[in-house]
Amino acid sequence: MATVSELRAGHATHEVVNQASPLEPYNVFEADAVLREALVREGAEWALDRAREVGEFAGSERAVRWGREANEFPPRLRTHDRFGHRIDEVEFHPAWHELISKAVEFGLHAMPWREPRPGAHVARAAMFMTFSQAEAGVGCPISMTYSVVPALRAQPELAAEWEPRFTSLTYDGERLRPATEKAGALAGMAMTEKQGGSDVRANTTVARPLNGGGPGGEYELTGHKWFCSAPMCDAFLVLAQAPGGLSCFLLPRFTPGGERNRMHLQRLKDKLGNRSNASSEVEFRGAWARLVGEEGRGVPTIIEMVNHTRLDCVIGAAAGMRFGTAQAIHHCSERAAFGKLLVDQPLMRNVLADLAVESEAATIGAMRLARAYDEAAAGDEAAANLRRLATAVLKYWTCKRAPVHAAEALECLGGNGYVEESGMPRLFRESPLNGIWEGSGNVQCLDVLRGMARNPGSVDAFFAEVAEAQGADERLDRAAAELRSELGDLQEIETRARRVVERMALVLQGSLLVRFGDEAVADAFLASRLGGDGGRAFGTLPAGIDFGRIIARHAPAGAGA
Repeated sequence: MATVSELRAGHATHEVVNQASPLEPYNVFEADAVLREALVREGAEWALDRAREVGEFAGSERAVRWGREANEFPPRLRTHDRFGHRIDEVEFHPAWHELISKAVEFGLHAMPWREPRPGAHVARAAMFMTFSQAEAGVGCPISMTYSVVPALRAQPELAAEWEPRFTSLTYDGERLRPATEKAGALAGMAMTEKQGGSDVRANTTVARPLNGGGPGGEYELTGHKWFCSAPMCDAFLVLAQAPGGLSCFLLPRFTPGGERNRMHLQRLKDKLGNRSNASSEVEFRGAWARLVGEEGRGVPTIIEMVNHTRLDCVIGAAAGMRFGTAQAIHHCSERAAFGKLLVDQPLMRNVLADLAVESEAATIGAMRLARAYDEAAAGDEAAANLRRLATAVLKYWTCKRAPVHAAEALECLGGNGYVEESGMPRLFRESPLNGIWEGSGNVQCLDVLRGMARNPGSVDAFFAEVAEAQGADERLDRAAAELRSELGDLQEIETRARRVVERMALVLQGSLLVRFGDEAVADAFLASRLGGDGGRAFGTLPAGIDFGRIIARHAPAGAGA
């Protein structure tokens, strides 16, 4: 008869060795030196304790579990109840409700409107970036609820009615019922139609005035929307053709009489990523709505919502990069190959440092952009001009870099990174979303050209920001001068728009890193992105870069370098 030790020896192949531990629990905010510095530098030091609280939640075992469950059990559409009544409801796993409840409790949907103080947009940006690393799917309704407020203020009586609901810190969304009966509400958006896409002026949804219509007046909407974001929300900003042209409307899920509005969900989209969140096709069959602003001014009215959601696209892309960088460094700090830890292997050190450089540039850019929103809200014209260009510039480039960054970070984990349980496939599927949402790459580049043509002050503000680092590094000075020259050549500039906007983003990020980033990170960025001493792939930083310092700066939870 075999002894216990002999039986154990027979199962020795099941010993688990040389596997990295889960990166949980840890404080996502506290472990991010770049974000901590930016929060203080950009004027929101008062929010440090609150950001730490969000960070503790985002890195907790329960948040990680909820994020996984919300994706494993995606939302389901119920068009009718068992008796045949039309209900148009979306059912979510309890994990979704837990996550969105925490996001609302933290005020991620409302902080600048509840607390209009210096640094409010910065504080929210840091907290939103932190929370998104637990699960990005809840970001859609949170972002749109945050963004709807400045657009809704174009119609003061509607803002007075709905803003208290949209800024409540209570999530009251597990059951669909009239907003008048709820302690808080969330907002969505429906602009895109199948025949037009980004060309919203081609929309065919018709708005028929009731009782004369006019600003704040009642209308009936009839038409179809190809994408309606977060259809479980309580009210939506919608574009439709009124007698005076394309106009913006607030369309609630219930009529004033308490009846379900004639907004019918046709199907939920089966998406690449963002699977915990619902996106839908909807049909309006005489749906009741109210006009926001004037007829024919739909795009200028809704653009305030669009601009704020574009800021969140930059923040979301930066959050994904930070998550990928943290996971890659953590894994490589605990996994050995060929006799030593991966983090000590020269080529892997190059890859990890390069990922960290991109992450730091994205974070610092997003946080500086958030400060521009704070300053513009306070009446700073130069900040408003900078915001006009920098939002589109950074949305284009940061979102373009996110998918390749996610792929490289995933590869650092090897086969383990390709396995769903690692969380890296979810990151990879999520990574293209922000580049598509609220205007794809071409839309952003054309928006930059349009902004420069219509508002030359925005160009001055952009270069004034870049010039804050003038004289600090000849590589940056040379790149800025070349960019000015390129912008002076208008021949076929639309064809060259992506090249131009990419260069603008790199010059802006370079200036910010020289002033605010780590010295080793700034040197690596300028050498590889502006100095021409780097390749297209991550891990091609030139020799002489202080890889150890860069990796140590970005290592989460004390993971070494």
